[in-house]
Order: sequence, then structure tokens, then C-alpha cells
Amino acid sequence: MKKDAIFITGATGYLGKRLIKILVDEGLQVTALVRAQSVHKLPQGCTSVIANPFDWTTYVDSVPAGCIFIHLLGVSHPGPKKKKLFFSIDLVSLGESVKAAVEARAKHFVYLSVAQYPTKMMADYQEARRQGEQLLTASGLPATFVRPWYVIGPGHYWPLLFYPFFKVLEVIPATAAAARALAVVPLSKMLLTLKQVILGPPPNTIGIIEVADIKRVRS
Repeated sequence: MKKDAIFITGATGYLGKRLIKILVDEGLQVTALVRAQSVHKLPQGCTSVIANPFDWTTYVDSVPAGCIFIHLLGVSHPGPKKKKLFFSIDLVSLGESVKAAVEARAKHFVYLSVAQYPTKMMADYQEARRQGEQLLTASGLPATFVRPWYVIGPGHYWPLLFYPFFKVLEVIPATAAAARALAVVPLSKMLLTLKQVILGPPPNTIGIIEVADIKRVRS
């Protein structure tokens, strides 16, 4: 059986470069959108497309028809001071990706969103991703929204300092829901979740993967 073609943005990011290796090992044909200055960071085994992620017309001809489109592009190390970037980078690039995916009649759009439990500190980040989800829903593409909060792994272990505090919050009725919804997830589980979403059947309309789903995933 012919395996699905993959098109991915954010290919040289923290998750992207690791996910590409996994997908290539699965024998999938992976095409990665990348800037010229970052092409050397791509893992071996994928095809690079050097184009502008903020202009879908520069890469749409390279999106395989009927592919699985994976959108991981976003601001690195998001924080409250990056409000404008969440909308000018994360949301704008997603809008362009949706246009390209619709044109290519993608069979499944996998969107790295974020947990939507209300917060004050990261409300703008959540709002930009929420608007991204709305764009995808309106497009009519079968899509999966993967909604982690913070992914811990090499270079991203600092939240573990607060782990005991969050475990206490999980057993206090007033804070339990927030603590569970905004829990950190290991990099290994995040990658396994993405792999299973990509290799599995696409949803009929919209599928949503929350933090709790990521934490429960098993190989």
C-alpha cells in the first residue's frame, strides 16, 4: 500500500526536526518547507522546499496532492512579551498554510495548537492559536488540533522545578482542573502523539488532542 506524502512547516524547530526523523524512518515521503538560511538544519531523508512561509503562492506547487499537511511553525520560546509575534508569525503562517492545503486537497491537516484552558499570562498566545483553529474549521479540511501546554525535553527542563507545586494544585479542588489542563508533557509522548495522529486515519471533520490525551498515549 502506498504511504502518505507529508508536507511540514516548522521543520527545523524543536519538534519538527525530531518528527521528520521519525516519519522518514516510517518510510514516509516528507517534504519540508524551510528558509534558505536554515536548510542545513534539516534532517537527512526529506525533500526541502525553500520558500516564504508567509506567502502560500511561493510553495503551493510543492505541496503533494492529497498529502498530510503538518503545521508546526510558530514563535520559539513563547512568552507574554511576544504578543504581536503570535499574530504576525503564528497566525499569519497558519493562514497561508491553510490556503496551500486547500489548494492541494490535503487529506488531513495536523495543527500544533495550544491548551485552551483560560490563562491570563498567555492569553494572547492562546487567542492566536484559537483563531488558527477557527480558520481551519472554516476551511472544511479534515484536521486535528494537538493542544499541549509546555513540552519538556532537552533544553526545556526548567518547568520541572515547579512539578511538585503543580502536583499539589492537582489535588486542590479549586485548582485541580487548571493544573491538569496545563500540565507539562514529555517530548517523547508529544512526538509519539504526533506520530500516531499522522499515521492514523484522519478525522471526518475536526479531532482534538488535549494535554490529558498526550499524557495517556502509549506506543
